[in-house]
Amino acid sequence: MNKHCTLWTACDAVLFYCRPGFESDSAAEIMDLAAAEAVPGWCRAEPDTGMVRFHTGDHSSLQPLLQSLHWRGLIFPRQWLGRLAALEQLPEADRVAAIVDALPDELDQVSDVLLEYPDTNEGKALSRFCKRFRGPLLRGLERRLAIRSDSPAPRLHLYFQHSAAVELALGDRQRSAPWPLGVPRLRMPREAPSRSTLKLDEALMVLLTEVEKKALLAPGNTAVDLGAAPGGWTWQLTNRSLRVIAVDNGPMSAVVMDTGLVDHRREDGFRFRPARPVDLLVCDMVEQPSRIAGLMGQWLQRGDCRGAIFNLKLPMKQRYRNVRECLQRLPTHNADGQPLRLRCRQLFHDRDEVTVAMVPDHAGRG
Repeated sequence: MNKHCTLWTACDAVLFYCRPGFESDSAAEIMDLAAAEAVPGWCRAEPDTGMVRFHTGDHSSLQPLLQSLHWRGLIFPRQWLGRLAALEQLPEADRVAAIVDALPDELDQVSDVLLEYPDTNEGKALSRFCKRFRGPLLRGLERRLAIRSDSPAPRLHLYFQHSAAVELALGDRQRSAPWPLGVPRLRMPREAPSRSTLKLDEALMVLLTEVEKKALLAPGNTAVDLGAAPGGWTWQLTNRSLRVIAVDNGPMSAVVMDTGLVDHRREDGFRFRPARPVDLLVCDMVEQPSRIAGLMGQWLQRGDCRGAIFNLKLPMKQRYRNVRECLQRLPTHNADGQPLRLRCRQLFHDRDEVTVAMVPDHAGRG
């Protein structure tokens, strides 16, 4: 984001999308982020809406927060956007004109236009309306501004609460999530042993940069999967030609065992230790999050793995505080003294859990 761009000074609030039911956790995180930037304000978080709005008394004070946000640094919010306007009574006869008139004069180009709605059963009923409305909207917008996919200009987001109420917002191409609603939609592979495979697939896409993926997931690299059975996460790794030690007392799917890349160890995941360091440790064991955080920290500090991706199962209340306490237990450096990059996110395919990635700092340098 250009810190001096007057366009962002037109924003009157910040919108954050999240999983419905996680609004209070998102709000607690957002308030911490705002406090870190010395931005005074408050959150409006209505239960089960999948949306949190951050407001300030003086819109100009939003700038430090807007300039600091990056989607990879958020845990519970899936997306952040700078809000331009909230229109609550669009005229049915000419919604397009009302939307175009509400855009700031400084906005003369966007890279994309996204029509979005709440990620709830009620909100999904708006999908048909948005598909019908997109054509007339684009024709109206193109008379007012340029829409160029190759432009570094921000995306224009239209968040519909219903067909007569919309919030207009900007998404920075570098700092906001690239997917509608901040969610990468993945298809369940037919060959995968379990739906948990989608969690690791999304984690690899969302939590690792391209450089980090090349370093940790190179064909022939080695990995350990703790709590592997029946093999959903192992399948993702063997599908990328990694050799995997799958640790679990339960049976592994024949699909992954037939690859010839899996060594199944019927052992306790908390006691297992590899004979030699591996490139990647993954873990989806059902256990108290503090125990998992402690175990992952041990592997990284001993040098048993170069990087780790793991889930932390969360309690029903004060999830953000619980996550923050677990993350504070994790080491900041590996056995060689190299800094570790930590990313944590409540993924679309997670449930009452978050997924954490820890990789050597040098792995992300181009």
